Amino acid sequence: MAAVRICVCGDEGTGKSSLITSLVKDVFVTTKIQPTLPQITIPPSIGTPENVTTTIVDTSALPHERPKLNKEIRKSNVILLVYSDHYSYERVALFWMPHFRSLGVNVPVVLCANKSDQSNTVPTDQIVEDEMLPVMSEFKEIDSCIRTSAREHHNINEVFFLCQKAVTDPIAPLFDSKDSSLKPACVSALQRIFYLCDRDQIGYLSDKDIHDFQIKCFGKPLSDLELSSIKSSIQRHLPDSVTDKGITQAGFILLNKLFAEKGRHETIWLILRTFHYTDSLSLQSSFLTPKFEVPANSSAELSPAGYRFFVDLFLLHDKDNDGGLSPTELSALFAPTPGLPPQWQENDFPSCTVRNDAGYITLQGWLAQWSMTTFTSHRTTLAYLAYLGFDSSPPSETSTLKALTVTKPRKRPARAHRRRTPPVSRNVLQAFILGAPHSGKSSLLSTFLSRPAIPSSTYSPSLQPRTAVNTVELPGGKQVTLILSELGDHESAILDNAPKLQQCDILLYAYDSSDAESFQYIISLREKYAHLDDLPLLFVATKADRDRVMQDCEVQPEEYAARLGVQKPVHVSVAWDSISELFVQVAEVGLNPGSAFPRREGEEEGDGEGWVAWWLGAGAVCVVGAAVVGIWRKMGA
Repeated sequence: MAAVRICVCGDEGTGKSSLITSLVKDVFVTTKIQPTLPQITIPPSIGTPENVTTTIVDTSALPHERPKLNKEIRKSNVILLVYSDHYSYERVALFWMPHFRSLGVNVPVVLCANKSDQSNTVPTDQIVEDEMLPVMSEFKEIDSCIRTSAREHHNINEVFFLCQKAVTDPIAPLFDSKDSSLKPACVSALQRIFYLCDRDQIGYLSDKDIHDFQIKCFGKPLSDLELSSIKSSIQRHLPDSVTDKGITQAGFILLNKLFAEKGRHETIWLILRTFHYTDSLSLQSSFLTPKFEVPANSSAELSPAGYRFFVDLFLLHDKDNDGGLSPTELSALFAPTPGLPPQWQENDFPSCTVRNDAGYITLQGWLAQWSMTTFTSHRTTLAYLAYLGFDSSPPSETSTLKALTVTKPRKRPARAHRRRTPPVSRNVLQAFILGAPHSGKSSLLSTFLSRPAIPSSTYSPSLQPRTAVNTVELPGGKQVTLILSELGDHESAILDNAPKLQQCDILLYAYDSSDAESFQYIISLREKYAHLDDLPLLFVATKADRDRVMQDCEVQPEEYAARLGVQKPVHVSVAWDSISELFVQVAEVGLNPGSAFPRREGEEEGDGEGWVAWWLGAGAVCVVGAAVVGIWRKMGA
């Protein structure tokens, strides 16, 4: 909020101009003042804690001034409505509030009972009970009410502070005064804050949790006496909400409700804004999705800090220490978020990653899943890091960026030099599995996740894309996250989608070595999509435990691979223990893709970089020949 504009309204003679003058002069002005004061501006240095500029506009209720009054009402973002006697009080409900509504304005109204010095025999509580509460219950626009006296300089600063606070810290989004309860959006935000502050996830805010919360929000610690007073206030209204373990979520919500009831809603707003909430009680977009550029041919990955956060989150919510997150534990973990990421649901989580015997996602699967999410949609990871409370030191709106890193650009040289492609500096690789129906693609994905292969008797073609993600350990101990994707009926759409293919590190062509018709599908596919030659590849002959047959095509797979200058098909079977070596090989080819690029059509064995060797060899022959001629001439002499 850059500025607060207060429109002071009310009947003639209620003391509107005197209130403004008393604020400016800091004393009651006894001399006659002009009927309508000029606009005044209060600089941020003496404004609200939010340091906003405040403009105060005096108005007249005379009929001929009505157009100007209406114009100022529409320009304002808070209205100070002043009355001073029974007649002007009756006009609040009969004229002023309906008039504001007729103008279509939706701004908070602060109701001010001025000239309290003329009725000082009537207690304020009675004025509030008899006059203010009835009209506040009728008109929800009224944010707060106060008694003032310009003559006695009573509550002058306070009334304008209420106006400022009505704009900077509005009560309406937080509290329903009619029901005397916090609104659902506010409760939801506070529940998330409670979750983030409950560091050990036991359902209570311990004294340490409260201390950390106090420092984070207010920048100063609570004394033992203050903490005890807070607990006593909560216990008076909700005895079971404070135990030896700390304050329950219900107690924390109640505490904020008490703040609202006592007019201390600026305290609630300070808490909400500390945790990056906007005035509409949504999380700031700059906090959920800070700017994070991933250059072309690069990818996003989790940084060590990001991995550590997700490891700690898993261990914290694995309450039974069984090495897996049950549906109940997952539900508790994702409580401060909108739920599972849509991408996870599309990939049939948790079936797409590593699970234990009970079907619960393991730590390995959990980390692999987030690695894949970061690789394919880093904005999703950033948003969920924010939802789940990733914090860095010092905290800031963009602190979640410390959980991610960008890889070096993957170099894809021109076609003539692509076999000189340098190794890839990535920890996450993606492979697309292509092949004819019944070629064993789905079984490869199941085996990759250490699950039984799909029996032939229950086979059905994969219609939707299917993904599996797991960690592969390479010789030497390096671990790589490998994403295997079967494209299903979306194969044509994805192969025509250049950005999708750009994310792919290697194409895995699978064919059934026991089916004579299987390999022809691959040949036809590569002829149809010539641009697939721009990606490294690996041929996989599946079902190698069965009798091998000749493929019903012009060129057999081994010869086809030789013509392309790539490795011969790898023969595997999901029934063999050695199947895991295939995934290691896929990862190695993805990291060192040079030799896996197919040769250009018509290019011979020695083409490409072979020409360099030829010229070097020819040069060497010429040098040797010249030397031999020189020696012969000397001998002849």
